[in-house]
Amino acid sequence: MTTLQTLGGSSRCGWVLGPSLDKIIKNASWRKHSSLVAACKSALDKLESLADDATSPASCTPLYGLSSSDAELLIQPLIMALGTASPKVVEPALDCAFRLFSFGIIRGCEIKESSSLVFRLVDSVCKCSSLGDEAIELDVLKVLLSAVRSPCVYVRGDCLVYIVKTCYNVYLSGRSGTNQICAKAVLAQMMIIVFTRVEENSILANFKNVIVFELLEFSDRNLNEGSSIHFSQNFINEIVEAKQSPADMKLLSVDLQNVLNNSKEETGEGKSEPSPSGYSDFREDGFILYRNLCKLSMKFSSNEQSDDQILLRGKILSLELLNVIMANAGPIWCSNERFLSTIKQYLCVSLLKNSTLSVMTIFQLLTAIFHNLLSKFRYGLKSEIGIFFPMLILRVLENVLQPSFLQKMTVLSLVEKFSQDSQGIIDIFVNYDCDVDSPNIFERTVNGLLKTAQGPPPGSTTSLSPAQDTALRLESVKCLVRIIKSMGLWMDKQLKVVDSNPQKSSDNENMKDNINIMDETKLSDYDLHTEANSELSDAATLEKRRAYKLEIQRGIALFNKNPSKGIDFLISNKKVGSSPEKVASFLKSTPGLSESMIGDYFGEREEFPMKVMHAYVDSFNFDRMGFGEAIRFFLRGFRLPGEAQKIDRIMEKFAERYCKCNPNAFTSADTAYVLAYSVIMLNTDAHNSMVKDKMSKADFIRNNRGIDGGKNLPELYLSTLYDDIVKNEIQMSTESCAPQSRQGNSLNKLLGLDGILNLVWKQSDEKAMGANGYLIKHIQEQFKAKSKSEDIYHAVTDPTILKFMVEVCWGPMLAAFSVTLDKSDDKEASAQCMEGFRHAIHITSVMGMQTQRDAFVTTVAKFTYLHCAADMKQKNVDAVKAIISIAIEDGNYLQEAWEHILTCLSRFEHLQLLGEGAPPDAPLLNSPRSESEDKSSKSSSLKRKEALQNPAVMAVVRGGSYDSTSTRAKSSGLVSPEQINNFISNLHLLDQIGNFELNHIFGHSQRLNSDAIVSFVTALCKVAMSELQSTTEPRVFSLTKLVEVAHYNMNRIRLVWSRMWSVLSEFFVSVGLSENLSAAIFVMDSLRQLAMKFLEREELGNYNFQNEFMKPFVVVMQSSSSPEIRELIVRCISQMVLSRFSNIKSGWKSVFMVLTAAAADERKTIVLLAFETMEKIVREYFTYITETEALTFTDCVMCLVTFTNNKFNDDVSLNAIAFLRFCAVKLADDGIAWNEKSKCDALCHPVTNSDDDLGSETSANKSNYMHFWDPLLSGLSTLTLDPRPPVRKSALEVLFNILKDHGHLFPQPFWNSIFDSAIFPVFNSTKEAAQKDDDGNDDRLSPKARGSTPLDGNDSEYETNALAGECLVDLFVHFFDQVRPQHRRVLSILAIFVRDPNQAGPSNAGVAALMRLATDLKDKLSDEEWSDIFLCLHDAAGSDLPHITKLLEKMNCIEVPDASSHNNGTDLSSDHADASENDTDKEMQTAAYIISQIKNHIAVQLLIIQVVTDLYKMHWQYLSLNPVSIVLDAFSSIARRSHELNSNQILLSKVEKACSYLEISCPQTVHFENDSYHNYLNFLHDQLAHNAALSKELDMESKLLQTCNEMLQMYLDCAGFGHKDNGSKNSQSYCVSFASGQKEELAARSPLVLSVMRVLVGLERDSFRRYISPLFPSLVDLIRVKHSSREVQHFLSNIFQSCIGPIIM
Repeated sequence: MTTLQTLGGSSRCGWVLGPSLDKIIKNASWRKHSSLVAACKSALDKLESLADDATSPASCTPLYGLSSSDAELLIQPLIMALGTASPKVVEPALDCAFRLFSFGIIRGCEIKESSSLVFRLVDSVCKCSSLGDEAIELDVLKVLLSAVRSPCVYVRGDCLVYIVKTCYNVYLSGRSGTNQICAKAVLAQMMIIVFTRVEENSILANFKNVIVFELLEFSDRNLNEGSSIHFSQNFINEIVEAKQSPADMKLLSVDLQNVLNNSKEETGEGKSEPSPSGYSDFREDGFILYRNLCKLSMKFSSNEQSDDQILLRGKILSLELLNVIMANAGPIWCSNERFLSTIKQYLCVSLLKNSTLSVMTIFQLLTAIFHNLLSKFRYGLKSEIGIFFPMLILRVLENVLQPSFLQKMTVLSLVEKFSQDSQGIIDIFVNYDCDVDSPNIFERTVNGLLKTAQGPPPGSTTSLSPAQDTALRLESVKCLVRIIKSMGLWMDKQLKVVDSNPQKSSDNENMKDNINIMDETKLSDYDLHTEANSELSDAATLEKRRAYKLEIQRGIALFNKNPSKGIDFLISNKKVGSSPEKVASFLKSTPGLSESMIGDYFGEREEFPMKVMHAYVDSFNFDRMGFGEAIRFFLRGFRLPGEAQKIDRIMEKFAERYCKCNPNAFTSADTAYVLAYSVIMLNTDAHNSMVKDKMSKADFIRNNRGIDGGKNLPELYLSTLYDDIVKNEIQMSTESCAPQSRQGNSLNKLLGLDGILNLVWKQSDEKAMGANGYLIKHIQEQFKAKSKSEDIYHAVTDPTILKFMVEVCWGPMLAAFSVTLDKSDDKEASAQCMEGFRHAIHITSVMGMQTQRDAFVTTVAKFTYLHCAADMKQKNVDAVKAIISIAIEDGNYLQEAWEHILTCLSRFEHLQLLGEGAPPDAPLLNSPRSESEDKSSKSSSLKRKEALQNPAVMAVVRGGSYDSTSTRAKSSGLVSPEQINNFISNLHLLDQIGNFELNHIFGHSQRLNSDAIVSFVTALCKVAMSELQSTTEPRVFSLTKLVEVAHYNMNRIRLVWSRMWSVLSEFFVSVGLSENLSAAIFVMDSLRQLAMKFLEREELGNYNFQNEFMKPFVVVMQSSSSPEIRELIVRCISQMVLSRFSNIKSGWKSVFMVLTAAAADERKTIVLLAFETMEKIVREYFTYITETEALTFTDCVMCLVTFTNNKFNDDVSLNAIAFLRFCAVKLADDGIAWNEKSKCDALCHPVTNSDDDLGSETSANKSNYMHFWDPLLSGLSTLTLDPRPPVRKSALEVLFNILKDHGHLFPQPFWNSIFDSAIFPVFNSTKEAAQKDDDGNDDRLSPKARGSTPLDGNDSEYETNALAGECLVDLFVHFFDQVRPQHRRVLSILAIFVRDPNQAGPSNAGVAALMRLATDLKDKLSDEEWSDIFLCLHDAAGSDLPHITKLLEKMNCIEVPDASSHNNGTDLSSDHADASENDTDKEMQTAAYIISQIKNHIAVQLLIIQVVTDLYKMHWQYLSLNPVSIVLDAFSSIARRSHELNSNQILLSKVEKACSYLEISCPQTVHFENDSYHNYLNFLHDQLAHNAALSKELDMESKLLQTCNEMLQMYLDCAGFGHKDNGSKNSQSYCVSFASGQKEELAARSPLVLSVMRVLVGLERDSFRRYISPLFPSLVDLIRVKHSSREVQHFLSNIFQSCIGPIIM
């Protein structure tokens, strides 16, 4: 064991004390310090005998392991040594004390009472600081810091204050700069230790070491003596770390904490009442120390020692320590009301008072402290921050002309630091700019930064050097960038926007770390303080508050221009009550109002302003106020107007109010009025420098004699009043006392801010109290008042609030960034501006603020200078880079702004092409070159002057405006060599951006969201269109990229792709229809490539996107006037079909629409090319067509139908018809028609079904048929109306062959549809013609019509109709069971053929068809169906007979000339005769046609009679009562009408005359009548003979005899022996005509009479007897007639003999 180890014994305390006591003994003077030496030796001896307490050495106090008495003996030598004032003796004692504290030897005690042993030791140490020895000072600092730092000793109360004071004195009085730095560092470390323990409320709190370099940020940098800072840092670290401390230090500290807690409980100071003040000892000590520091910071020099540098340094040190405390403060400062109140009552007052000083260091410290308050305590200091922010920050920012450079740099540094706190920026706006009672801090800060960034106005003088001005501008731009950046980070945090750009994330990494560090404290602070005075607000509430504030400010601004209008505005918008009292209260309490305007408003003569003024004055309480004090108080809120009459009215009301509050002051209000006016005049006289002769006191007293009701006021009263006014001016508010913005002035009145700002700006020395001291007092009172009221601090998490913030700041930021970027070429400034633009665009884009976003994007795009490349600089290239970054980072939110970005990219690529020597339109118009040629061309022409000598390049060099869509190639401006050189160099600048970055934007489009990709494609289409529409230099860059983008995004979901394609298709159509043929070909080929790519994806059923995708082909094909484009489209479609047929689903519709348009094309080559494709589709890919929806097959059929209508080649038409039949065969073979379910419910004709048992399933199956067969059959049906006979005939044959071959597949409901859609439309023309005849509208009666349409011009049509009728009957007979419901409609068609009067062909064909129908179906037809057949014929005959009558009536209108005139007509030679002859010829031509038609109709009637007769004879055995009755009625009606026709002798004679004139045969009307009656008679007689039952039921016997009587009577009428009522005239006429035609007519009617006689002869006798009465007269008259036939006489004689004779006899 060494000697040192043996000194002091074996105890731990002895290890420390022994060597130190031995050194003291050696260094002490034996004579002078004999008692000290003795005490040291005695202590050493004691130590030799002592050992650590074996039971619990840590419980011993105050020395480890020793009792209290032993501790006294051992510590006393150290105290004595420290009091010797000998450095040699003091030094080892201080070292021993340091180790005692550092090693934890002194422990387990509180050092607060002066009587305690450890306190005496500390006191002795502190006194050593006055020795003046530098080494001793450092040792003292070591001991004191170790004592405070020790976790085993609790230094508190007066002892703590004493220690701090000692260190304070060492700093102030130290001679060594190093010692002063160490003293400051020790004090700062003590503050950290103490207030960390305050936060944790424990002595065991962990604390951080002070950083010495940061302490010298504001002051004492001049104290640095080489390595002083490094030395001081090591000095602090050595003390704090205490590396040689015992291993049980932590355990001992815990024991001390327990001892402290136990002692409090024993003394009755439990947890509920930790101290008399209600706080723990730690926090009580912290509070006292903090308060003392604030008081130290508020000490000011006296008038006698105005330049007290020591006091100033002490003030600065106090502020620095306060700054350290605030910088390290935690949540306790906001959660603990006492500490928060301490800040308000002491620190805020200190800031207020020190703000009047002009010392830069103090200002910097104030801003640093304020920054800490703003960052950490804004939740509890809302009102205070609202005062200090304008006072410390805004007044400096808004001072542009004469600013202090250091002050402004300090403020800008503070703003930049605080701007990194994203939540803080939001909170400032929410709680101040959205609060009616608070200043617009955020808005004014941004505007102030804008003013600084723009610099002094042009023409103004400034105190700044150019370098300083540049620095300020740059710093202000940085602040704006930090603000907008923080807003963006806060937005991303709230929206959880994932940043996809790692570079941007790395740029923000450091700032985010800083923010996170601050947020840890801030969030806990907020969490603890939320319940106290903050609330979570939504954006809607804040929007209302903001809107309300803006409305108020608008009213204030209007008031400051025109008070009356301002008040009216506020009242009308319900911001102020309409009563004078409400308005007066508003004028009295609202900040921002112009005091001069308030005074002018009060002086108005109008009734309402006077009432407001009276209410304003009445709101004051002048009770017990002196007259001078009352005037000062009254004039504080406004400025008296300059007009005497206005002042008079105001003072008059003031005097009244003063006297009312102080009734004993004056005799009357007149006295107060006169005195008030006199005081105002005195104030002006005494304090106006323009007044030379000042008013004396005697003058003032003399002027006011006799004003008190004729008496004088006391002279002493007036003298005192005079002195008060002269010494202390009545200061009315001035509005131009500082160089700040108007907006700032409007808010400075808040909480008396005008006064304090005036104080700050005007105070040039360090005096805080004086003429302006009352202002500070006033604000202090307001601090206290505000501390009592609860200001709600609003917190917001809704990102919508950013919209309001951007509305405030986007204009200033845009101006600042733009001006700086435009005027400065500094790289850092440009980089900052670009960063600001990027963040501004990010926020405005995400928040959907279109106007602001477009403004920022447009500005950046303009700064690229791509439209004026010759003037480009590096900053413009940076702008291009920024554009690219913006596109990649914020592409999801750019929307319409994409157009500006893509325009820049287009121009950039244009410049690249020019640099490579390629003409702008080379990719569009030139044929592609080989790769080797391309490389050689590029290498030889890249950026050489020779390559730039062309008009297009010259236009680019000249440049143009940003908004121009193309360069001015035709401009005649000259280009200088310098411009060309600049252009070439700028092209080299653009090499910084490669094609990879350019192409990356388009490749990155895959990552855009659904809305963004649509906006991107829309913008790209616009840019591509502008490129193509350029008249001088069309380009296809954007068009090419558009195709690439479509390829990149091909895999997007269908909904998104559909939205994209709606834009792309419109673009492709526009370009495809453009006049630029090359561009159209290019875009169609691009569309083909996209379609080929897209068709690789399989489409599910019932989707329509393939059709939408290929629709541009259809639109261009249908609308393009270029045959080249149309042919290209057909080839593209052909290629797609041949290569992708298996994947085509809904795309077939577009394919057929294109081919349909091609089929109708005017170019034969296009038609033939399209038909080749169509042939391939039908032959090989037909199954793929029928797999899709029914409309596809419909389109296929319509396409084939269109091919049949082509005018170039009938073979194509016939082949198309054949393909239609082929389609039908395919449909039938594949079994699609009936078994496959339909995928859609499309074209379906409603069919009336008479079968009730057909359910819903049958209806559904019918719909399935319609989907495939109906378009095919309908198309063929349409072709049957084609004007070309071969096509018409072929279509008709194919139609009915298909129906006949595959009709067995069709159910009855579908047959009904087939008849409606395919079969009956074939006969529409026939039905229309028949309907026309029925309506009597026969245009053929017109000679003109007859001349233009010969009667024999429709032979082919009649032939087709005949074939159609034959096919119809054949089909009907073949599928009778299925088509039976169509029986009547088929008969109606055949009836039309039967009664056609024009040609015998159709009639014969109709008869033959009807006969075949009846013959083939005779045993299948029901009674009703037989009735329908005969009823059809009956109706046909009945509808045809009226035509004969109408024709005869028309004949009656024609004048028929005599035959003699016709023979002699050639003798007339005059013009009149010629005209008359022409008219006659026309009429006779009409007559000839009428006669021809009459003959035809008679022939039709005869034919119907014959058909009915034949049908009855052939099938009478199948006929029942109903059909027979119809036949009977048919014969009867025909006979009756034929008789009526033949009875019109006048018209018939005219017809006979016309026939004679025309030399043609007459109509056989007599034959028609005879034949009708003859068949009728035979039918009746036959029925009576063979069908007795039916005859009896129908009473045919009576009808037979009645008919016989009618026939006999007709014969007698013809012979001239008719009824007597005919008159003699008729008889005479018949007699006259007897000679001419009677014989022929009688001869024609003789067979009919013979038939009647045969019937009569054949009657039974009973029947004859019953009916002889009506017949007998006619028989008697027959005897009188001279018959032309002897057979008539023979039969007549026979009747009388054999029939009548027996009856008579």
